Amino acid sequence: MKRVLISFVATLLLFNMALADTCVDCHKKVTPGVVTDWQISRHSKNAVECSSCHGDLHKSANDVANATIPTPETCGQCHDKQVGEFKNSKHAASWAAMKAMPTAHAQPVAMMEGMKGCGGCHKIGLKSDAELKELSKQGAGFGRASCDACHTRHTFSKKEAQQPQACQTCHMGFDHPQWEMYSASKHGVRALLKQNGTLSDSVAAPTCQTCHMQEGDHNVHTSWGFLAVRLPMPEDKQWAADRATILQGLGVLDPTGKPTARLDVVKAANVARLTQEDWQKERDKMLKACNQCHSLNFAKGELAKGDDMIRETDKLMAEGIRIIADLYKDGVLAKPKDYAFAFPDLLTFHDAPTPIEQKLFVMFLEHRMRAFQGTFHGNPDYALWYGWSELQRDITEIRSLAAELRAAKHTMRKK
Repeated sequence: MKRVLISFVATLLLFNMALADTCVDCHKKVTPGVVTDWQISRHSKNAVECSSCHGDLHKSANDVANATIPTPETCGQCHDKQVGEFKNSKHAASWAAMKAMPTAHAQPVAMMEGMKGCGGCHKIGLKSDAELKELSKQGAGFGRASCDACHTRHTFSKKEAQQPQACQTCHMGFDHPQWEMYSASKHGVRALLKQNGTLSDSVAAPTCQTCHMQEGDHNVHTSWGFLAVRLPMPEDKQWAADRATILQGLGVLDPTGKPTARLDVVKAANVARLTQEDWQKERDKMLKACNQCHSLNFAKGELAKGDDMIRETDKLMAEGIRIIADLYKDGVLAKPKDYAFAFPDLLTFHDAPTPIEQKLFVMFLEHRMRAFQGTFHGNPDYALWYGWSELQRDITEIRSLAAELRAAKHTMRKK
């Protein structure tokens, strides 16, 4: 029986190798870069052939549509632990989070499903079978595996995914410039100097993965979440009131402070920690990472500064939200018909209808983000000049615009 099993396995390997040879012969002419990448990969050294991921129904140029496009389940056949961790991570919920944004449905299809805007990064998230079919119809059915966002095709290199640059494509820019903050911080500078050989391989130089994927854990979360709002409410009464206002601006609480249907979306997308225990779990993980190089007291103090920065930004942010809510309430500014409540909707982004509401969107998603993220990422310039200073300028402009709108409304009423 043992000989029969060995013979069967050997035959199967030879069959797969023959299939691979056929694929390689053709694709050396059609897509040579793909072949080169696969040939240097660990897959090619471990009998993971083209058919292992793409099936064996595609045999010629006439049946290209028969090639299977991998999904996380494809990778999970061998990497079940990593895929299981990923499916519980914030990355896995990123597609659902994007689709839940009201503004997502107003953008060009080529921008969203075409992966040239938000979808270009959020495609790492899990998708339903119906969504995959729809994407295929739109010609955007590639890159479904999620894993290949970091372990790029067809090398699927672990070493590549461990470099900070693997995070750079998505974690940069307008609302989350983590790459810019990190790479210019002392952490990032040391890591890049270590990469180019200026510093020894043995020096301490944390990468994104050192802090956010400890010991290779693919279940990526942060204590504050992307929006830096959480439950329970703080004991500080002013901060609690400010956070409630921000939650109202996000549509998670109604004007009376009661939860709305959007809270269910927040829960499903796991973008916020909703219990003290969940928050503390992530904070303790981060302290563990910091403690590799710093004393625990130092690490706690530095992270507490980030918490304090969120409190300070929330104060300015809440004032801006209340100013515009009062303009709605007093009939000075028309509340958009599709807004559920008499509060500005921070999730409309650039689709906000007036300059003052546009300014509030930028204040929230660009400058508030940069103030607290710059603090947590050890980048003083981002925390101050690209974050806090801009927030101060935003609220000054919002106050001025509101006064002008009220004066213009008063003049109209007198006439």
